Amino acid sequence: QVQLVESGGGLVHPGGSLRLSCAASGSDFSTSVMGWYRQAPGKERELVAHIDSGSNTYYVDSVKGRFTISRDNAKSTAYLQMNSLKPEDTAVYYCNLFTYNRKDYWGQGTQVTVSS
Repeated sequence: QVQLVESGGGLVHPGGSLRLSCAASGSDFSTSVMGWYRQAPGKERELVAHIDSGSNTYYVDSVKGRFTISRDNAKSTAYLQMNSLKPEDTAVYYCNLFTYNRKDYWGQGTQVTVSS
């Protein structure tokens, strides 16, 4: 059974940084696409970034130049480094694992709050 466990969320001032981690178990992590999504109150869940098995990355325009997604296949862990955080980045952040045979798994979410 695939499990994703996120960590690293919290409260940070505008301009600050956080690093989210997503530890996966029970999957062939190295062949999967790892993604980070977020959902703000009253809004739909949106894709923030993803990284494929070849470490090719995609970012939504609103986070380009501020966020960096990475992966460590030896640790079956994906990361999202978030710098220059803004209040509009406040959301619950979810980790997603999408397998080569098109199965989808989600973490439980971690709250990120950017506020002065």
